[in-house]
Amino acid sequence: MKDVIQEMLLESAETIKESIQLSNKIEEAIIVICDCIKNGNKVYLFGNGGSAADAQHIAAELIGRYKMERNSIPAISLTTDTSVLTSLSNDYSFDEIFSRQCDGLVNRGDVIIAISTSGKSKNVINGLTSAKKKGAKTIGLLGKKGGDMTDLVTIPITVDSSSTARIQEVHRVIYHIICELVEKKLSTK
Repeated sequence: MKDVIQEMLLESAETIKESIQLSNKIEEAIIVICDCIKNGNKVYLFGNGGSAADAQHIAAELIGRYKMERNSIPAISLTTDTSVLTSLSNDYSFDEIFSRQCDGLVNRGDVIIAISTSGKSKNVINGLTSAKKKGAKTIGLLGKKGGDMTDLVTIPITVDSSSTARIQEVHRVIYHIICELVEKKLSTK
């Protein structure tokens, strides 16, 4: 079993190492998020399953703190309100759970961070479409070549892997980098 564990760790490390090519896209995302916050706007996040958990994790890091004491950064995960999610699923369709929230909450200048390992989730695609109509800038944390979402986002950050687990691991590294550098940039006078 030790060999299998080591092989899995090496595979994860290799996927992270290969993702160094995403540095420019990550930097673009950091700049867009900082500009958004400086202009008095908000960051909205969403995804399904593990990506929903990642959306909540990022929002928590921005609202609270990542590494340093600073002002709260307005970030909202659209995956947390069970009453909204279940009513929209029931009254409309699961495909509309993010688009309806974007219709009601998102304003011009806000930033959307959509997370999808496949790039094919219909509800995430619909949320992105709605947010773009409202004038939001869109960032995609994607995998598996980005799927249908690549052309829907302003900044596609696509992990080149077909393994959902490896994609999610790299997404976590990427969003921790984003949280740390956004925090530093916004705390610098």
